[in-house]
Amino acid sequence: MSRTLARVFAGWRTGLPGPVIVLQAGTAVNYFGTGLILPFEIIYLHQARGFPTATAGLVLAAVMGTAAVVTPFSGALLDRFRAKPILIIGNLASALGYAGFAFVDRPWQAFVCSAVGGAGFGVAITANQVLSLTLVSAEQRASSIALRRVAGNFGLGSGATVAGFIVASANDLRTFQALYLFDGATFAVFALVVLVGIPNPRLANAASASDRGTGFRAVAHDRLFLILIAANIVLVMTGGALFSNMLAPFAKAHTPVGPGEIGVVIFINTFFIVVAQIPATRVVKRMRRTHALAATSALFAIGLLAVLLATLSSSTLTATTVLAGVAIVIALGECAQFIVLGPIVADLAPPHLLGRYMSLYGLSFTAGVALGPAVGGALLTTSPDAVWWGGALAAALIGAGLLRLGDRIPDPLLQAQCPPPQAVSAADMDSACHS
Repeated sequence: MSRTLARVFAGWRTGLPGPVIVLQAGTAVNYFGTGLILPFEIIYLHQARGFPTATAGLVLAAVMGTAAVVTPFSGALLDRFRAKPILIIGNLASALGYAGFAFVDRPWQAFVCSAVGGAGFGVAITANQVLSLTLVSAEQRASSIALRRVAGNFGLGSGATVAGFIVASANDLRTFQALYLFDGATFAVFALVVLVGIPNPRLANAASASDRGTGFRAVAHDRLFLILIAANIVLVMTGGALFSNMLAPFAKAHTPVGPGEIGVVIFINTFFIVVAQIPATRVVKRMRRTHALAATSALFAIGLLAVLLATLSSSTLTATTVLAGVAIVIALGECAQFIVLGPIVADLAPPHLLGRYMSLYGLSFTAGVALGPAVGGALLTTSPDAVWWGGALAAALIGAGLLRLGDRIPDPLLQAQCPPPQAVSAADMDSACHS
């Protein structure tokens, strides 16, 4: 038993430096506050504040819309200034915006809070990524990304669970106000953690910056990066977005499962990501990156097709078991997606453009999350099954395309197997000198 437990805990060892652990602990606290209000935002604005449901939806959309607009600008800022102060400023802006939601009683006030909170979110999420990357070596990037993802998912899941019990026991205005104020406080606490516990590293200056170009024009000339960004948008659409947004209405209409079973399935997906994300880095590090990307696409395709199997049974238990399996397969794909694509983008980015590269990489997730429900919703009304086999086909095609990139994708395994030409030539010269 002790040996088994030792092996389990060994899989969770990241070997990351202390400041990264502290940073992601702050991320977990921050996302815990977000989880407190995330499931109940429309309920609060509609029931407690009297906003029409459509208006409440637009208020929430304004948060992500503002974040998407601000994200590229944050990348440009991060290429000129250090990430630590920008992360602190972004969190303080979010603290102001989300705490302000506790006191809104008119729609325009809610939209102002959305703009402030969304702007802070767009700045902070990119700054967190860049700061994390500057605190670790290239070999530790996958582990750092995995830890940040675990911290975020754990915080969201635990916050939403706690909030569910709170709202169930006291569903009134003061309860919602307390939740929003606490959420704002977690942003402020995160800013304090960064201020006190995180160093302020400077990005390495690129000597060839003038030769390779600066700004987003230089990023636009990187065709491999643009291909990966486009592929990631499709993977986010077909993987996480379809599963998160389309599974519930489809399952309720076309399978025997109900809201309770759907909640269990979503919980299994989130729980599995938290448990498997860090150990998955050890598995992925042994794979070629192109193979890992193809495996990610294959997992999404298999998971999406398996949803249709749940429609073939009239048993609630059987259908729920099938969808639970889907949740695990999709979770595995998401684990691989983050820890493969993130390090690739960081390896492709010149040091003087790291902020811009990471901002556009983050924006691809926003685009995928937005487009997934839009496309899935349209298909759901016309041909429900097409959501799943169409998404599976798209994921499979993306996987085949990524596999064809081959050696164009920077890969530590290839570099280890094939030493750089200059190293070989130096060895040859040395042997020649001795001869």
